[in-house]
Amino acid sequence: MHMADALLAPAVATTMYAATAVTTGASIKALKKDDNMEKLPTMAVASALVFAGQMINYTIPGTGSSGHLCGGMMLSALLGPQAGFLSMVVILAIQCLFFADGGLLALGANCWNMAFYGCFIGYCFLWRPIVGSRLFGRMGAKGAARARIVLASVLGCVITLQMGAFSVVLETAVSGISELPLGVFAGIMQPIHLAIGLVEGLITSAVLLFVYEARPELLMDVDPSAAGRGRCSLKTTLIILAVAVAIVGGALSLFASSDPDGLEWSMFGNAESGYSANMGLDEEDYGVSSGAAEVAGSIQEKTAFLPDYAFADSDGAAGTTVSGLVGSAIVAGVAVVICMAGGFFRKRKRDS
Repeated sequence: MHMADALLAPAVATTMYAATAVTTGASIKALKKDDNMEKLPTMAVASALVFAGQMINYTIPGTGSSGHLCGGMMLSALLGPQAGFLSMVVILAIQCLFFADGGLLALGANCWNMAFYGCFIGYCFLWRPIVGSRLFGRMGAKGAARARIVLASVLGCVITLQMGAFSVVLETAVSGISELPLGVFAGIMQPIHLAIGLVEGLITSAVLLFVYEARPELLMDVDPSAAGRGRCSLKTTLIILAVAVAIVGGALSLFASSDPDGLEWSMFGNAESGYSANMGLDEEDYGVSSGAAEVAGSIQEKTAFLPDYAFADSDGAAGTTVSGLVGSAIVAGVAVVICMAGGFFRKRKRDS
């Protein structure tokens, strides 16, 4: 669901940058007040896991489309909404700048569409109320806790991805792209992202159930006493997740679906593979042309050292593997820097 620059008028892109910047600032301020610096390694590993997971597009059978993990729900369940949102901003910025995934002008909109809803709406209105409820049984019942985690994960991913997809539709409509009538575009976007969100919910619930069994205190708002003693130490749990990052980003990413993702499929279809043309837009000539988009594209060309997760002028598998490993490492490193900066500023304030 990474938007290209051509889908946004500069005024709309600027507005979405402002909304994302305000939310980022508020999240940083909240993070500085958090004394739990033990989140640092979890934030690093979880952010890298989402980056790696986003590299794997999974096929939506019978459609000619594919989808990939967004990750906002997963990160907010592990880190809280503010740290989760900051992690998503890091992931999306690195994808944009270093891998040319999503437009630079559209980065603010992509952060809002893919991070805000999952991290804040999903956490506050779905994750926290559901896992803190008595659904499926008493709070201390382990089976009931597992069921609540699955329900919160699936509902959260489905609903927040629907919100993100509709935001894309609204942003393109406000941008005045005549080839994308609101009703038609929404009628294509929403159903395909319903299917994508369902798969993401199942993936998210699987990861969070593993964490619940291994180290339940890592999950936000979940009573760890219901799970009993975790099966793994914190160090072992994080090592297992880090190994998963390497496997997913370095190996499984090679088997990602080549079908267009939900947004691309909605706009361009997949007639070459015998499926619908949907909006039928020309991939080489669509959307908004602007000087701002040209400048953003020029900058992105200079910063993206592995465009489309591959070596320049090469479709070899090595580029994908390197992209998965290097990108995950960069994301983890930047997440650590942000978390440490929060602690540094907090310490300076206390010492002054």
